[in-house]
Parts: sequence; structure tokens; C-alpha cells
Amino acid sequence: MIDLHYAPTPNGWKISIMLEELGLPYKVVPVNIRAGEQFRPEFLAISPNNRIPAIVDHAPVDGGGPFSVFETGAILIYLADKAGRFLSQELRARSTVIQWVMWQMGGLGPMLGQHGHFALYAAEKIPYAIERYHDEAERLYGVLDRQLGKTGAYVAGPDYSIADIACFPWTMTHKAQGFTLDDFPNIKRWYATVRARPQVQAGLAIGKFVKEPFDEEARKNMFGQRAKETLGKQ
Repeated sequence: MIDLHYAPTPNGWKISIMLEELGLPYKVVPVNIRAGEQFRPEFLAISPNNRIPAIVDHAPVDGGGPFSVFETGAILIYLADKAGRFLSQELRARSTVIQWVMWQMGGLGPMLGQHGHFALYAAEKIPYAIERYHDEAERLYGVLDRQLGKTGAYVAGPDYSIADIACFPWTMTHKAQGFTLDDFPNIKRWYATVRARPQVQAGLAIGKFVKEPFDEEARKNMFGQRAKETLGKQ
């Protein structure tokens, strides 16, 4: 059994989709990030960066005690290696998949996250910030579109992999962020293919929790002030 400490966000969906794809037994442990549950000591013990998701594997392949993993790229690689799926053991194919997972972790996710923050959530709308992150997000969509045009199939090549599972949930935010996939035909083709997978649909349906109101307390919990207070107490 794997415990999935989770909230229904693009990062959370990566791991719920992966677990559904693998068919591994798991239990969802809800983490209400608007209410600040990501700062609880028991969660910080397994996710020291106070970000969802994180997993605890109660049956690791080494036969030892429960093992926790945080950061979605690391979780995807861990689960792929555990199950022997969606990540080749051949040197070049494996490296290519991991390169695109790292691209998502270091680029696509953070930049779309920043654009979403300044364009949709920030109390003060700062034109420079909105334009800066919109342009970078658009550039990254272009990178992904060209790569998918090159492969003609999936992100890292002919086979579905953890690179697709990493990237797909973030592209689900395209409408809210003001992008249209009509501008990126290769992404549009890939998006429809991945979205139609039953396991992806099942992963997206996991844990649609009742959300706390997006008030000043939620803003503090999600956008940094609570983190400063937590650090100050340590």
C-alpha cells in the first residue's frame, strides 16, 4: 500500500495519474493546502519543502521499512522503477525521458505557476510580471509543441512515459491561463490522446475535495506568509 498525501492540483494529478496507470494499491491522504495543512509537522516529516504531493511506500522493493518520497519528478522516477514501467532502462531512452521530466520540473510547471499566480491570484495585478511570465509560458508551450512535432507521438519519443505524465496536468490549465491549443497543433493532438486514457481520467477524478474559501488566510497559506512564520518558529 502506498499513502498519497495529495491535493487536486497539477502536481497532485501527476502522481494520482501515475498510480492509476500502474495499478498500484494506494490510499489518498488529503492535504488541504488552503487551510495550511501542508505545514503540519507530520507532513513536513515526509515533505520537508511543505509542498504536495508526497508518498509513503509501505512495501518498498528493498524489503525495508516504509519509505517516503517528495518532489513529483523524484516520485515519478521512484514509482516507474518500482513497477518497471514508463521509464526505459536503456541508457539513451531513459536519459531522454528524465531530461523532459526535469524540463517540466524546472520550466513548464514553475513558469505556468508564476503566470497563474500573477494573472489569476495576485491581489495586485502587476503588468510587468504578468507579461514576463506569459511570454515565458508561451515560449515553453512552443518548446513542447516542437518536441511533439519531432517525435510525432509522445514527449520523449514513440512511447508514453513519465515525461507525458509530468507535463500533461500542467497543460490542463491552458484555458484558465489564456492560451489556446489551436496555436500549438502538436500539443493539441497529444493532449487529446493523453486525456482520453482511462487511467488519466481516473487519476484526475481522485480527491475532488471541498475547497476552503480563497480568503486572506488561504492566500497566506498558499503564497508564502505562513511559510515565513513557520520558519521563524524553528
